Amino acid sequence: FRGHAGVGPAAAGTALVARDNFSARYDLDRVKGVFSRPSHELHGESYVGRVLVLNIAKGGVATAWMLHEMKSRDMAPAALLLNAANPIIAQGAAFAGIALIDRFEVDITDAIRTGDEVRADPATGAVTVRR
Repeated sequence: FRGHAGVGPAAAGTALVARDNFSARYDLDRVKGVFSRPSHELHGESYVGRVLVLNIAKGGVATAWMLHEMKSRDMAPAALLLNAANPIIAQGAAFAGIALIDRFEVDITDAIRTGDEVRADPATGAVTVRR
C-alpha cells in the first residue's frame, strides 16, 4: 500500500487494527501499555511494539511528549498507520522517533487485519503486509 511520505524510521511489527480514531493522551495507558479508554474498540489490548492501524488522529499537544516518554521506556507502538494524521501527532511521532504514515490510497483500516505482519517505510510512504 502507498500513503503520503511520513516521519520516523522504517519499522515492522504485528498489526493491531481498529476503525476507531486515535489519541495518545486519551486512549492509552502509557504505564501499563494498553488501550485504556473503555469505549475504544481496542480497550485492554497492548499497543507496545505493535503497528497501530487506526482511522483519524485526534487530540492535542500532550501527544508529542507522551509518545516520546513511552518510546524512552520501550513502551511505544512500533508504527502508526492512519487514514488521516494531524500536525500534532506528526510532531509527536517525529519527536519520539516512531514511524508514521497517513493518507493512503485505500482505507487502511479495511486493508490490513489484526495479526498481519507489517513493514512501514515512512520515507517512501510504502507499507507491505504479510498475512
